[in-house]
Amino acid sequence: MRLNWLRAGVLGANDGIVSTAGLVIGVAGATAARGPVLTAGTAGLVAGAVSMALGEYVSVSSQRDSERALLDKERAELATSPAQELEELAAIYVAKGASVATARRLAEELTAKDAFAAHVDAELGIDPEALSSPWQAAASSAAAFTVGSVLPLLAIALPGASLRVLVTFVTVLAALAITGAVSARLGAARVGPAVLRLVLGGGIAMAVTYAVGRLVGTTGH
Repeated sequence: MRLNWLRAGVLGANDGIVSTAGLVIGVAGATAARGPVLTAGTAGLVAGAVSMALGEYVSVSSQRDSERALLDKERAELATSPAQELEELAAIYVAKGASVATARRLAEELTAKDAFAAHVDAELGIDPEALSSPWQAAASSAAAFTVGSVLPLLAIALPGASLRVLVTFVTVLAALAITGAVSARLGAARVGPAVLRLVLGGGIAMAVTYAVGRLVGTTGH
């Protein structure tokens, strides 16, 4: 569970980096003034964080509701047909490789100790005491996005106008390489392809938005 939260945090930060970088680079392509760039970047940070939080809240709430419905159904089945549920539990252990006698004995012992816990673990794979919190998921998602968004905002705000875009490009690509490596390590995947995908994707996104900003800025003038 903790590993899943870490990976979600890294991915949320990565979303903040890419989306905010694309936004500020695009505006910087249209104007050399610092104010509009920072205004657009800050608005993008806030809007993105709120959107991420709402999306995660809805998603986790739906999952939690589904899990609670399954748990309620299992309670009702245990109350109305305990013998049938015992047979189902034994059949699960047989399917996993236990002998019929062993599976039956294990099902009886676990049912005697805590029938509900034994059935939801074997049949549903759900821990009733560890259901995901929608509020925690929303807060974590918003925080991760915000942390990621701050980096391109600082990178575009601190340098002078002549170096602003270049510094942001380099900083963002380096950050994407790091988040890609961390995400790959957490998921026990190959680091090279993960880093390459993120760096190429981020670079293309910034190049496109910068080109659009230049085009719009030139047309506007």
